[in-house]
Amino acid sequence: MEPLLGAVLEAHGGLSNWKHVTRIVARMSLGGPFWGARGWPGVHEDTTVVVDPHRQHLTLAPFGTPEGFAEFRVGPERIAIRSGDGRLVEERLAPRASFPKVFDPFRTPWDAVQVAYFTSAAVWNYLATPFVFTHPGVETVEIEPWVEGGQTWRRLAVTFPASIANHNPRQVFYYDEAFMQRRMDYSPEVTGSPPVAHYTHDPRTFDGFVFPTRRRVHLHDAAGIADLQFAPITLDVASVRVERSKEAVPA
Repeated sequence: MEPLLGAVLEAHGGLSNWKHVTRIVARMSLGGPFWGARGWPGVHEDTTVVVDPHRQHLTLAPFGTPEGFAEFRVGPERIAIRSGDGRLVEERLAPRASFPKVFDPFRTPWDAVQVAYFTSAAVWNYLATPFVFTHPGVETVEIEPWVEGGQTWRRLAVTFPASIANHNPRQVFYYDEAFMQRRMDYSPEVTGSPPVAHYTHDPRTFDGFVFPTRRRVHLHDAAGIADLQFAPITLDVASVRVERSKEAVPA
């Protein structure tokens, strides 16, 4: 294991402890002009997600109606939108393939399944990081450090396999001297692959694990310098509950 990755895992609660986690329940709000441009203003103002941290399975509620919810799974990828009583309203296999081929950040609309897929895949990875870096097929390597705001941040280049739904395969994660994540760079394929600098702030410990509680998504230029004046997407975490079992969860 990369020494930097080992230190990051330990700082966030430890891999041996993570293996006992069975479920994560997080309450959060996602904002910013991005959602209105997709035709869904306020869609995630007060959202509860329930996550299986070892397999990509997440529920997102409310969604569609005050009682409705969305289910996200992989193997194969699927989104199901359900009513409050569990009745299936809409379902789509391979939802990623349904996104528009041409994306305009100011006017391309998305349907309900596309919104649910984008949010679910992103949030699952956010809550499973950094432990998702130990999943089969994920490759990590430490690259040259980055200096920003008078601080030096160490960086992990991470390559995700096709079996993990994510923004795009190659991403870079930045860590401060306490091994807390400060930034992540990626290029979401379903939004035209823009150069994103996603900053993470205000880490808090919930049930023994550390999660950033404030995220701001910006764009960066060719030199990696982010435009911090504009955040198309914001994410604020109100609470996290981590549930565990006495036995380790099978890999």
